[in-house]
Amino acid sequence: MRSNPNILVTGTPGVGKSSHCEVLARDQGLRHLSINDVVKECECHAGWDDELKSWIVDEDKLLDALENDVKEGGCLIDWHACDLFPKSWIDLVIVVRCNSTILYDRLSARGYSGAKLEENMDAEIMQVLLEEAREAYDTEILVELQSDTADDIDSNIERIETWIKNWKRDQAEARE
Repeated sequence: MRSNPNILVTGTPGVGKSSHCEVLARDQGLRHLSINDVVKECECHAGWDDELKSWIVDEDKLLDALENDVKEGGCLIDWHACDLFPKSWIDLVIVVRCNSTILYDRLSARGYSGAKLEENMDAEIMQVLLEEAREAYDTEILVELQSDTADDIDSNIERIETWIKNWKRDQAEARE
């Protein structure tokens, strides 16, 4: 039985996933697994997509690369997709959302344009990742959090930290 939960933090690029994960990793002693970094470092890809300017992820290699870390627990899995991660790995799924005007500005500031900008804006507006999470995981472990401002992030962090504290308490009680 794990002593720390595994939390999947998902959402459209630019909504604030990494911002949440960095604070939680620092304050809670969890490991921030930025999937984009894992894909590059562990070569879990099948090449580069020039149009979207991103790696083509080999999901089997990725899951193999993550398996040992995730079994230990205490992972913050940070990625823009969620349905490939086995249910047994995940204790909480957080779908981070953002106002589309704010998201457009964030993505433009990152240099997103053309098809990449349009695809990500459409995904947020159409709630693609929220629906993906709803289809892949049980509703009782799924939470949707808004991340438009620094105050939103602070409030979300407090809420997640409370959830972690309660999860640890429940796990300790189950071991007794």
